[in-house]
Amino acid sequence: MLCTLTWKTVAHGVPAIYFYNPLTSLADTTRPLIKPDSTNRNTGSVADTGRIPGKDSFLVKNTVDTFSLRISKDSLDAPLKYKAEDSAVVLIKDKKILLYGKTKTEYKDITLTAPQVEVDQQTQIVTAVNRKDSTGAVIETAHFKSGDNEFTSDTIRYNFKSQVGLTKNTYTQQGEFLVIGEEAKKVNENTTFVKGARFTTCLLDDPHFAIKTNKMKVVSQKLAISGPAHLEFEGVPVPIYLPFGFYPLSQGRHSGLLPPRFTDNEQYGVGLEGLGYYKVISNYWDVKMYGNIYSYGGWSMNINPTYRKRYRYNGAFNISLQTTSLNFKGDPDYVKNKSYFVTWSHTADSRSRPGTTFSASVNAGSTKFNQYVPNSNQINFQNQLGSSIAYSKSWAGKPYNLTVTANHNQNNLTRLINLSLPDVGFSVSTLYPFQKKESAGTAKWYEKLGVGYNGNFRNQVSFYDTALKLKHLIDTLQWGAQHSFPISLSLPPILGGAVIVSPSVSYSQVWIAQKFRRTWNPVSKKVDTTINKGIYMDHQAFFSLGLNTAIYGTYQFKKSRIIAIRHVIRPSLNINYKPDLSKNHFYWTQVDTTNYQARFSEYEGALYSGFGEGKTGGLGFSLDNNLEMKWRTKKDTGANAIKKIKLIDGYGFSTGYNFLRDSLKLDLFNIYFRTTLFEKISITANTVLDPYQVDANGRDINKYAWQGKKFTLGRLTYGSISASTNFSSKPKDPKKDAERKKQAEQRLNDPALISDQRQLLDYMQQNPSEFVDFNIPWQLNLSYSLSFSTRLKPDLKSFEKDFNSGLNFNGSFSLTPKWNFSANGSFDFDTKKLQYFQMSINREMHCWQMSINVTPIGLSRSFNFTVSPKSSVLQDLKINRTRFFTSY
Repeated sequence: MLCTLTWKTVAHGVPAIYFYNPLTSLADTTRPLIKPDSTNRNTGSVADTGRIPGKDSFLVKNTVDTFSLRISKDSLDAPLKYKAEDSAVVLIKDKKILLYGKTKTEYKDITLTAPQVEVDQQTQIVTAVNRKDSTGAVIETAHFKSGDNEFTSDTIRYNFKSQVGLTKNTYTQQGEFLVIGEEAKKVNENTTFVKGARFTTCLLDDPHFAIKTNKMKVVSQKLAISGPAHLEFEGVPVPIYLPFGFYPLSQGRHSGLLPPRFTDNEQYGVGLEGLGYYKVISNYWDVKMYGNIYSYGGWSMNINPTYRKRYRYNGAFNISLQTTSLNFKGDPDYVKNKSYFVTWSHTADSRSRPGTTFSASVNAGSTKFNQYVPNSNQINFQNQLGSSIAYSKSWAGKPYNLTVTANHNQNNLTRLINLSLPDVGFSVSTLYPFQKKESAGTAKWYEKLGVGYNGNFRNQVSFYDTALKLKHLIDTLQWGAQHSFPISLSLPPILGGAVIVSPSVSYSQVWIAQKFRRTWNPVSKKVDTTINKGIYMDHQAFFSLGLNTAIYGTYQFKKSRIIAIRHVIRPSLNINYKPDLSKNHFYWTQVDTTNYQARFSEYEGALYSGFGEGKTGGLGFSLDNNLEMKWRTKKDTGANAIKKIKLIDGYGFSTGYNFLRDSLKLDLFNIYFRTTLFEKISITANTVLDPYQVDANGRDINKYAWQGKKFTLGRLTYGSISASTNFSSKPKDPKKDAERKKQAEQRLNDPALISDQRQLLDYMQQNPSEFVDFNIPWQLNLSYSLSFSTRLKPDLKSFEKDFNSGLNFNGSFSLTPKWNFSANGSFDFDTKKLQYFQMSINREMHCWQMSINVTPIGLSRSFNFTVSPKSSVLQDLKINRTRFFTSY
């Protein structure tokens, strides 16, 4: 009988091999077959040449890294490789190998690890068992891996030749599912039959919940089919049985039904939402079709195809049809409405066609669609919608650039829709006509003279969705064009480089399709308007010379942790001139019975409304500042202890003076301020100061504010201030927090989820409790804004101020490591009321989560109680109770 042993060791040398007595289970270490040495051989073999008689047995000590052994004529087509941390006993007569310690058996792509293994080379059956401690508890199990199939068991009995195996108390993970079986029979590489199976997404040895069945067939990474099944929680069965079970296990995309969600709404009635079908058309296309139906007669249908081609483009469509029935027929508040909505998003990879880009973002539909979307406050009050489809082309080595866009915007409140199609832009980058092709030395000043071009052409049509007729579209059709030729010259700095000089010249022209005239009607005693179609032009020329510099001031401190404070001042002076080329396009007209005259432009309301009247010849001045501090912290030493912080990021003002204007020569003052306090609180403020006195109607007169009886710098005609901050504790597990942020970013940027992003964001807004991060013990976000503005009253004679202020807040904190409370809302200081408020309580239950959401304020109030698994594959296996209440 042939007996061949080959080995490979980790260190230099050969293994120690001794005679072994199977009756006494002892090795004769006095008679080594091969003595350990310190030679440089890492591999070797021993043949049956008399030193290892076929009737004997021997023991291989743990110096061996891996070894293979053949003692049977009926061998496999590939060698079995073994590794034993403790030792291996070879029983030549019985044709068996016993492995002890942390063992490893390999055959092709099959790997078996276990604390104890018996290999019968005559039958090619391997038996692996677990290891228990003195109390009988399992402390080490057997692990089997074959390709993508992998499981852990107390006992494994496997035939390498037929690839049939039996296991006891087996655990195997298939995607997000964990399959646990009392007994399992593996009949081929991919198919396993399980007796006493439990199916769960709770990855614990003793799961909190499971779907239990007596019989199950598992096809690895594809599907599992079971007989009668029922749920159990903490080992307690739920007495509701299903006749059979079908569990998809395949990874990636696959076609299938979309399960519905049950809902109950005071206005829409009871209903089912999300019922539909998902179809994979090809590697590049798929489509999702789903709908909602309600007991009061309302329904909606959505068709959502998506497409993608790696490194080329990706996009998605969504077409929604909605029939809304609020309340029941006969009710005084009964409403029935039909509406639609279309979205399209497309993104092209810039690397696929260098120099050419195409993108689309379309959000358009009936102006009443958002108003009747059920159970979504955010969408119900979203009144502004916009769309853009853009194509751009640039030529390599050429200064040209072409852009063609189609734009859309609509106001759902006024029901006004504007379409701009097409909108064409063509530009030529700055050219230097006097620059030499091959220059040497310092360039002449005239060589830096540059000329560019920017042109736009636009068509626009406006209409109300209640009056969509061809005649109305033609009446509102407008077109226009704009051209500009900027001329620049780069001059060397003066005064030793301290002042930068920037001269510029520009000429602009607009083409306008209509004139708009207001005239007083003495009969009706109202202002009449007339529109004259045609081709009209307006021009503007502008000349300027800019001087810019920077002034630095530093104050040093002694014997203080504050080292220095630096103040940077950046003044800018602009000398400009603009001739009055538009004076013929402005006129005076009476606007009331008191013969009050107002001045208007005949190009108001046009796509390109023309230029302002009057000559400009004056100065423009701006002053920008920032304040920085350098200080020494106590937390460090040396250079690392010196820190720089910005006390004020920027503050300043800008104004101008027009010497050629007949009155009101001093321009308005634009004042701004921005800073970040303690690297936490961001503050931004800006305002407009009018330096003139006003008449009884609130209009400026040619008299400065400080020339009155009381000294004042002027009046504020517009202003806003906003402050925002966020505070949060450190995450319990920084690595887990970084991974969560990465996954969230990938989910929102995944091309395969483009079509679901709006639905996902809406779902996150409606169900914030399902996205609570228990890794952050507490967090708080606050933002406050205050603004006011002055606007002309409808009588066109006087002005009034509008004020708006509000506070937005959201935050959460953990009552215990497993309980979390969160809230978000908005408070309007004008009405002194909460405009929106939502709070939730969440319980983390390992593989499940519980949430209670309450929206007690607003037009649509709601209460929601949900208990659901965390796993995405079981997102529809949840207990949900939702009630909606309306206030109108």
